[in-house]
Amino acid sequence: MKPRVAVVLAASLLVLAGCASDDGIAGQDGGGYISGDGTVLIIPAADRSEVPAWGGGTVDGEIIEGADLDGVVVLNFWYAGCPPCRVEAPDLQAVHDQYSDEVTFLGVNTRDSAATASSFEKEFGVEYDSILDVGTRDVLSAFAENVPPSAVPTTLVLDAEGRVAARISGLLPSQTTLSDILDDVLAES
Repeated sequence: MKPRVAVVLAASLLVLAGCASDDGIAGQDGGGYISGDGTVLIIPAADRSEVPAWGGGTVDGEIIEGADLDGVVVLNFWYAGCPPCRVEAPDLQAVHDQYSDEVTFLGVNTRDSAATASSFEKEFGVEYDSILDVGTRDVLSAFAENVPPSAVPTTLVLDAEGRVAARISGLLPSQTTLSDILDDVLAES
């Protein structure tokens, strides 16, 4: 290899290395997605900001608008081929069962067709609705500050005013983690 080519190659590698992120959200793996590390971010009420309007069509063809939802909401960004999404689905469903009278749970499917998403929901016993966001990216765009475009899974807890109160980047650490967050956000209401 010529010295000039070696210098250009070395400089290119340094530039590319500088593009890598160590923010806890990045971490490219062989599954073709960027997965978070389970980091939990709690946002104090005074620091929460308004979220643009969001909504979309569900797996079953219903239209859900964020503005029409009352109370605390859990949004889980997922897709069927995401290994951590498959692992956490039973835990999310269990917490949904525990809080179904107090909290609205919604999935936000970022990649799949209705048939694929429906098959996932049946396989994992997911009983709450999921918005299919693959065509419009409306929900993902509304929460872009909190959900990097390819970071799945990500779970957001919205307070009664529709503001992001908490974010879990990556696999849900445990059912208790989400339950504790929900208890705190519900106590604010």
